[in-house]
Amino acid sequence: MSKRPQIRFIINPTSGPKSRVDVAARIAILLDHEKYKHDIVYTTHAGHAPELAREAAEAGCEVVVAVGGDGTVNEVARGLLNTNTALGILPKGSGNGLARHLKIPLALDKAIQLLNKGQVASIDSGCINGHPFFTTAGIGFDAYISSVFAGNKKRGLQTYVELVMKEVMSYKHLPLKASINGTTFDTDCFVMAFANAAQYGNNAYIAPMADIKDGKLDVCLVRRLDLIKALNLSYCMLTKTLAHSDSAEYFTTEHVKVYMEEPIMYHADGDYLGKATAFDVQLLPLSLKVVVP
Repeated sequence: MSKRPQIRFIINPTSGPKSRVDVAARIAILLDHEKYKHDIVYTTHAGHAPELAREAAEAGCEVVVAVGGDGTVNEVARGLLNTNTALGILPKGSGNGLARHLKIPLALDKAIQLLNKGQVASIDSGCINGHPFFTTAGIGFDAYISSVFAGNKKRGLQTYVELVMKEVMSYKHLPLKASINGTTFDTDCFVMAFANAAQYGNNAYIAPMADIKDGKLDVCLVRRLDLIKALNLSYCMLTKTLAHSDSAEYFTTEHVKVYMEEPIMYHADGDYLGKATAFDVQLLPLSLKVVVP
């Protein structure tokens, strides 16, 4: 009898909305134990998940499953980059950007059952100033909202939209110099988003045409906004029509460099990373294996 491959589940006990569902119990019931053996580990601090994922990959684990939100998925995926171990996702966050893009079921039981089918595909990832991302990274207003959202007790799309509407008119636009595809230009920047996947999460589409396997980043530049343009921008994001509006300009590229005169906030997969005056953003082609439908 052949040896069963190992699956490790990495659970962030603080991620996402509060739930009475016992994730470990559902895994015990629904995982195909004739096909896989498994273990479950829990994160205890920020930055713990990459260590646990890397350890599992080095031990020959076939799949490592992130159980949590976008931050947990990012951390687990970082530990699996450029390995033969595939990322699995049991979405338990408020945004679930990568899961939604890959059409992984948001319902826990269906997501566990998907793991039993074991279909693995390779996807691209991105890197902003050395920090990997898998859906989007960005500088400007989206990073500012990420910093505010992180400290908010309420989660979900409604809270996110309320924050955007509250903060949009007081946000200070900053000038930047960008180098894309051999062309350098100066512009005002409300948001510059670097999209590997189509959406931030919560079905808010910043780059509806983004292909996570095409070897390209979709760069979305939103210049100076007034209130009417801000409302239109929000509507277009939620209706997947932003690429066809006059609210944003798009570029496709493998590498972007951005320079600022003063520090600006930036994020990766919705996690606020701080401020910087220079950014180097690169696409890492087919660098992560993922369990998909």
